[in-house]
Amino acid sequence: MEQSLCNRDKMLLSAIDLISEKGYKGVTTQEIAAAAGVSEKTLFRHFGSKRKLIDEAFERFHYTGEMANLFQEQITWDLHADLLLIARKYHETMNRNRKMILISIKDEAHLPGIRQQTQQHPLRLMEFLTQYFVAMAEKGKMARTNPEIQALSFLMMHFGAFLNELEKDENFPGVTLDAFIEESVRIFAKALAP
Repeated sequence: MEQSLCNRDKMLLSAIDLISEKGYKGVTTQEIAAAAGVSEKTLFRHFGSKRKLIDEAFERFHYTGEMANLFQEQITWDLHADLLLIARKYHETMNRNRKMILISIKDEAHLPGIRQQTQQHPLRLMEFLTQYFVAMAEKGKMARTNPEIQALSFLMMHFGAFLNELEKDENFPGVTLDAFIEESVRIFAKALAP
């Protein structure tokens, strides 16, 4: 069973790598299978189609589970420390998933519904953040504001930073991602202080 899971992940990762490089239409299931070290028959037995393969890859390797775990187990109820933790985990997972993000942006025409599928993850993160801001306000550890707008503002700020570095063009070469995270969290936490 463990070998089967390993092969399954290899097929998913191979699909992500090849499709991000060549596009959805530019890659065959035979190429994906060969890159994963399995037969095309094995690939079809596991997934049934290239589209089902990419759908499962997006579900398996996105960040909702990791972020749910962070909010359940790592929150300290210190606004600055928590937002720093959330921002760093967000960028870590987004950078790890950059190929999937590129696929969802570039291949949307060939993968109907992929954008909606990938948007489920930031929507869940927004729910986690909104609940966190509500709880922080109730504890008197943050100013009472519109928690949903605060969550959206925080996410959009960090998504924008991620997009800036998505293809490594370095639009703002004098500012490192870590410096941006530190300063943006400091400003955000200070603005929401009770």
